[in-house]
Amino acid sequence: MPIQVQCCGLFLMLILMYFYKSQKIIKLNTERAFWRSFVMTFVCIGFDILSCVAISCRDALPDLLVKFVSKTYLATLVGVSFFALLYICTDIYTKKTAYKKIMIQYGIFVAAAVILIYALPIYFYENKSEGVLYSYGPSDYATYIFALATLIIVAVRLFREKSKISSSRQVAVKIWLGVWVAAAIVQFIFPKLLLVGFASAVGMLVLYLVLENPGNNIDRQTGLFNHGAFLQYTKQLYDTGTPFAALAIVLEHNSFKTMRTDVERDVIAEASSYLSGLPDVLVFKNTGTEILLIFPETEISESAVRAIRERFDLGWGKSGGVMVEPYWIYVPDSGLADNSEDLLYLIRYVKQNSKEFSEDQFIEVSDELAARLRKEKEVEQLIVDALKNDWLEVWYQPIYSTKKCRFTSAEALVRIRNRDGALVPPGIFIETAERNGMILQIGEAVFRKVCCFLSQNDVKQYGIKYIEVNLSVVQCAYGKLADDYISIIEEYGISPDLINLEITESASMNAKKTLLENMKQLMDYGVKFSLDDFGTGQSNLDYIADMPVNIVKFDKGMTNAYFENGKTKYIMNAATNMIQGMNLKIVSEGIETEEQFKTMHELGINYIQGYYFSKPLPEKEFLEFLLKAKEETEKV
Repeated sequence: MPIQVQCCGLFLMLILMYFYKSQKIIKLNTERAFWRSFVMTFVCIGFDILSCVAISCRDALPDLLVKFVSKTYLATLVGVSFFALLYICTDIYTKKTAYKKIMIQYGIFVAAAVILIYALPIYFYENKSEGVLYSYGPSDYATYIFALATLIIVAVRLFREKSKISSSRQVAVKIWLGVWVAAAIVQFIFPKLLLVGFASAVGMLVLYLVLENPGNNIDRQTGLFNHGAFLQYTKQLYDTGTPFAALAIVLEHNSFKTMRTDVERDVIAEASSYLSGLPDVLVFKNTGTEILLIFPETEISESAVRAIRERFDLGWGKSGGVMVEPYWIYVPDSGLADNSEDLLYLIRYVKQNSKEFSEDQFIEVSDELAARLRKEKEVEQLIVDALKNDWLEVWYQPIYSTKKCRFTSAEALVRIRNRDGALVPPGIFIETAERNGMILQIGEAVFRKVCCFLSQNDVKQYGIKYIEVNLSVVQCAYGKLADDYISIIEEYGISPDLINLEITESASMNAKKTLLENMKQLMDYGVKFSLDDFGTGQSNLDYIADMPVNIVKFDKGMTNAYFENGKTKYIMNAATNMIQGMNLKIVSEGIETEEQFKTMHELGINYIQGYYFSKPLPEKEFLEFLLKAKEETEKV
């Protein structure tokens, strides 16, 4: 009896069943669809074997029973192709109503196929000497036609809806169906080669290994579900409109970081075991030592969160003496984020700015905080669009020399236009860009535009000796800053003495070693430096002595305070004398009135910058301003 191949397929399915059922699953829709396909394939192989036995023993069995068993096997073949279709539809139709509708539509088609298979005649061939037996006839042909039609629908769906189906799922399903179709074609041409059952088992093996192995969703260290599983599960909840609550337990706290590695490992293991045992909650290990909990039953989430926090207060270890003080970020309503990625972004944003939102270590995300995040994401997208579509502009604010009584430099300031062409104030996007790292791209784009401007215009004819360009904190910590900027200067063929880079005190505090290395390389090349925003809270004259700068810029706030606070006047007078005693020049920013200008002039400030002379101007208007100022100076 030629059932060896089918028995191998059945044995393979039993092994897969053992490994699949011995691991925990998240109960994803795709997991359910896979399991339905698995069961149908298992039943199909079983009836394949039974049909071979029935045909071989048909002399001793009722003819009706033999035909029923054989036709049932054929019906399960159509069922396998039907469940293959439903499997890919889980990605295409994420809404339950849409998925049920497609199940009904194709279910009617399959039901008609099954009725026809049972209604049409079937015949049998057996050659006991050669060990060959198989069925044939209209019932068989109908099976092949309907199965092929279903598989064609699957192929069309894969092609037309590929944007909705993950690439890995597309590949796995194609391999699965390719093996199945190839076996069916071979069996149709050579009926004595009964390969379809084994091919179905191989297809299941491919799906298991590529997509449906529950072990792929488990974090090996903790046994919790991993980051990928979190994204899949929460995506399903968002796609189906299922509300949920979330809790992030951030263990990256000072009291935790000081633990020995073995103690840390034991605490994480014990905490993971406790959290995994909680009812009605799914627990995920995110990046680092961050644990995410999802509560599908939102009404129990608050009491569950309280219970979890109380358990952490009891301590860990055999004696409960190991105390951990995590940050708690509680999202009571999944509707505060639009999707899985936004939810993670929200948690990360709160985590990075935790001290701003709460004095203790528990933060409940509010509508206001979520709205703030959405606004930041809009700004982030604006920056992305501006860099991509070249909506970024550089404006120039002239700087006046009190000694030469003319404009001798200017500060380059970045501006961004939105889709409507309106200017977006820097205060809206600079902070966001610094937080998400895009300030590196903005900084380089600004520097490139400044170099391009200098290469196309001889600013020295207007008396401009150099242009000041700001460096952000992030840029100062970038190890290849000097290499990149020198490369850009050489690309545009400008003299390096036309560039003066502005650093802030906070930048040099955070990345002093890297900054000094960059500064040395750029200064050796011919670029000069200024210390910007002196007087913003970290002012330190020792600092100025340490930094190889040529100019110190008094912040607008310090300038204003000079006229509003008697004590600040003495501080600024002393600072001016000390800085100029170091042979450094001073720029006073934010000068807006004639009184302020005269006072700063009398104080001995070297350079004046502010609205008293001009607001920042676009390139063309800036050049026109310089030309007019030069003509007026020459008249005098």
